[in-house]
Amino acid sequence: MLLAVAVIASLVTVSHAEENAGRKWPTEKWVSINEIKHDAFDQLLKKYVDDNGRVNYKTWDTNSADRALLKTYLADMSRANPDQQATREAKLAYWINAYNAVTIEGILRVYPTTSIRNHTAKVFGYNIWKNLIFTAGDKRVSLEDIEHKILRKMGEPRIHFAIVCASIGCPRLLNEAYVADRLEQQLAVNTKDFFGRQQNLQINKNVIKLSQIISWFGSDFGGTQQQQMQMLSPYFPSAAQTLVASENYRVSFLNYDWDLNTQ
Repeated sequence: MLLAVAVIASLVTVSHAEENAGRKWPTEKWVSINEIKHDAFDQLLKKYVDDNGRVNYKTWDTNSADRALLKTYLADMSRANPDQQATREAKLAYWINAYNAVTIEGILRVYPTTSIRNHTAKVFGYNIWKNLIFTAGDKRVSLEDIEHKILRKMGEPRIHFAIVCASIGCPRLLNEAYVADRLEQQLAVNTKDFFGRQQNLQINKNVIKLSQIISWFGSDFGGTQQQQMQMLSPYFPSAAQTLVASENYRVSFLNYDWDLNTQ
């Protein structure tokens, strides 16, 4: 009986195991999100990510200097105090980069791997989306927190085509950091790129087949399917735009590919 209790206790402990990304800074070191620079992350993305958003995790993992640079970038990001005043564009860029950088850091910690889903335990054990914790000022947030409690609440649905969960079914990982002064252009370009790929949008007669992302987060794009399609249509290829305009279509959803977005 005592052995069984001990085993259960150990499993519960493991289920809540946390890993940290970034660091805790003293309050006098905190700055506005406006002051955070993303040059280091930009440098790393340009080096290890191709035009299709595929990541060379293998080479990155073996480069100790660049592994350290990613950790340094995350530590510098932790200086940001989210409660200080900052522009909406700077906040969006910051949290998109934070999500993508923490995800990459999480994958590199478990590499080699074939899918992020190998590291998302449902009951016991490590779950990268819940247990890899990023610190910003005095806030400690998981990847789930960043996506659902921060970014989705900012009212910019195109974040779903910018944040990348290290899977082929995700939008491409942009091989540059998001920055406040080019954020609108970057979001527009990557959203259009997303729907320009066969894995995310296909047409079969009057059926528009879309990525599961639109099914999972449909309410972020509009209260009804018609509103959602009208919002997204400007980013569709021309044939899909024409079909949406005709109003003679129906929507179905494609299978999602959870394989690692590796080169």
